[in-house]
Amino acid sequence: MGRKLQAERKLLTAAKVKQTKVSGKYYDENGLYLRIKASGAKTWAQKIVIGGRQRELGLGSTTLVTLSEAREMARINRKAAREGRDPIAERKRGTDVPTFAEAIDRVYSLHEPSWRNKKHAAQFRSTLNNYCAPFFGHKKLGEVTSQDVMNALMPIWLSKSETARRVKQRIGVVMKWAIAQGYRQDDPSNSIEQALPKANRHVQQRKSIHYDMVAECLTVIQKSNANAATKLALEFLILTASRSGEVRMASWSEIDLDLCLWIIPAERMKGKVEHIVPLSDRAKDVLMIARELGEDDLVFPGAKAGRPMSDMTMSKLVKSLGYDADIHGFRTSFRVWVQERTNTAFEVAEKALAHKTKNKVVAAYARSDLTEKRRQLMQRWADHLAKTGNNVVKISEVVR
Repeated sequence: MGRKLQAERKLLTAAKVKQTKVSGKYYDENGLYLRIKASGAKTWAQKIVIGGRQRELGLGSTTLVTLSEAREMARINRKAAREGRDPIAERKRGTDVPTFAEAIDRVYSLHEPSWRNKKHAAQFRSTLNNYCAPFFGHKKLGEVTSQDVMNALMPIWLSKSETARRVKQRIGVVMKWAIAQGYRQDDPSNSIEQALPKANRHVQQRKSIHYDMVAECLTVIQKSNANAATKLALEFLILTASRSGEVRMASWSEIDLDLCLWIIPAERMKGKVEHIVPLSDRAKDVLMIARELGEDDLVFPGAKAGRPMSDMTMSKLVKSLGYDADIHGFRTSFRVWVQERTNTAFEVAEKALAHKTKNKVVAAYARSDLTEKRRQLMQRWADHLAKTGNNVVKISEVVR
């Protein structure tokens, strides 16, 4: 009996694999065995314990897989099982791994509902398709290498450094999804930063005008022949130091004229946190004027009823009147005025701009929204604009 067991455990040889004709199972190491069917077909298989259960894996025909290759496959599978992995599931995933181009669409579909800015959402897909797909879009996610990523980024790394940085970040988003899905173990975009030439990281500042010129700009805007809603929206944006999207999408349900507050819900804020804007007297006047424009849920409706004005409407007006400034730059004008002309505490000024506190310790203690202090600040800003520009305009002068 002992000699029989010893014979059964004798390892296979290439000659034995070729010469054996009798149907049955002939065992080797690591659970590997040769299976010969009655028809004479010979295949490799492996018995292995995965997650406490004995499983069987097919490893291919002997006409395609040699004994040494079958042994190596069996060794890798057994090692994976000992590490707590499932080689059967991993192999199945390997056959279903999408290409990078296919993954772009999947990740886009996954994140698209949560993206606030539809333009940025579209750019996520278009930049990856334009700059990455030609280089490695056809490759399976597990096959994309750091060299592939470098080849895609090098043509734009210096000439379009900001675009290249965003493309690299978006590659990382796709690769993190791939890791979570089990399609690969690493992010090939992580290891290339030091290998790429040093890009000019100069950040282009938003164009702004001096805070003493803002009131003059407002007066010119109000005297222009532009649409009344556009002129009022611009003044309200400047008075509240708000972002363009926050003003363009403002609805009357967010406005409390009795308390002189504009309460912007979290889903409309860049930081995803509700923002309460205390309104100056002039800001309230602007809203009262806007009420005269007609019935619409939007405070500053666009050209088409029920539709917000476009992102470029206010910007084009400012530039057409000769002011070399971005709409976002009026927030800069306000912030510089606060710093140079007032003794306002830093946290009050940052709260007025709805900036998040980067210091987590400070943020943990800064529970107050500082509404009343900000109300005083916004009134001082409105008084400054009125004093330097005399920009108060009658309803009849705006609605025409």
